[in-house]
Amino acid sequence: MNTPLLHQRFPHLRETLPHIGLGSGPTPVRRLDALPAGGAPVWLKDDCAFGDGGWGGNKVRKLEWILPDAHRRGSRTILTVGGLGTNWGLAVALYARDHGLRTALALVDQPVDEHVRAQLSRLENSGAAIHFTHSKTRTILAAPMLFARHTSGRHLPYYLPPGGSSPIGVLGYLEAALELAGQVHRGELPEPTHLVTAVGSGGTIAGLQLGLRMAGLTTRAVGVVVNDTLRLDSATITRLAHRTVRLLCQRGADLSDLEPRVEDIDIVIDWLGSGYGHPMPEGERAQTLSAEREGLHLEPVYTAKAMAALLAMNEQGTFGDGPVLFLNTNGPR
Repeated sequence: MNTPLLHQRFPHLRETLPHIGLGSGPTPVRRLDALPAGGAPVWLKDDCAFGDGGWGGNKVRKLEWILPDAHRRGSRTILTVGGLGTNWGLAVALYARDHGLRTALALVDQPVDEHVRAQLSRLENSGAAIHFTHSKTRTILAAPMLFARHTSGRHLPYYLPPGGSSPIGVLGYLEAALELAGQVHRGELPEPTHLVTAVGSGGTIAGLQLGLRMAGLTTRAVGVVVNDTLRLDSATITRLAHRTVRLLCQRGADLSDLEPRVEDIDIVIDWLGSGYGHPMPEGERAQTLSAEREGLHLEPVYTAKAMAALLAMNEQGTFGDGPVLFLNTNGPR
């Protein structure tokens, strides 16, 4: 197993911040020449390829840091929240099971289509304890019952917010940004002026916000918000990045020169459509174009909307001469 780049940079963290390898990197990069022409050339970093178990994508990068932290705390169950078609919940259930942990999921309603029905079937077969709490409010009200039900002896469940967007989870995409910098330095792709990705809970872009600066890249992270059930503005994401910096400093890293700033990221809110989980025509078009022209398979809730935003912004000249990088966070197996 390769030593994480974060551990290579700060060797003391090997003892204070455990990591387990769940995937192989670096994930592939390639130019997307067959998409509609815009102002900037478009490149892809395909994190769909990350993950050695039953699910892939961005959630697995977070779990590389989360699962050992749950073991460190002595927890026996991970308790987390997601929509009916949650990729996050499925990744947790599959990888936690492989590492001796149980999973309990509180699921809130979202529009049900073929994608969600297939995901629900996978969730039911994953071995997770599933609780249909239907709404954010009812999930909060059910929290004491869920904690009590999934406490084992004196071991409280290890709670994770939606998408694993905790300071520990953020480390997954800090690591990915360091990985990207290595690919740039090796000449596998030019340094992007912008990196576009979907924002569902904030952890991925918070990690990129930190990691791109730590790596010395000038690439600007652009987050396309696809979730209207959480607060996902620049200030909220930057606060999460600050919490991650504090965590790293507490564990022994010297980050005195790394100060996350609101102005370091762009958050785009025009691609939600009717709300979380609701398809939109532009997303469906981007999904079809990506599959037919590039063999790139996106899903309707996150990545298709993010690609639609990238194509529209590129047509408008938002990225200048680029290049712009699309981070595909989808993870089917």
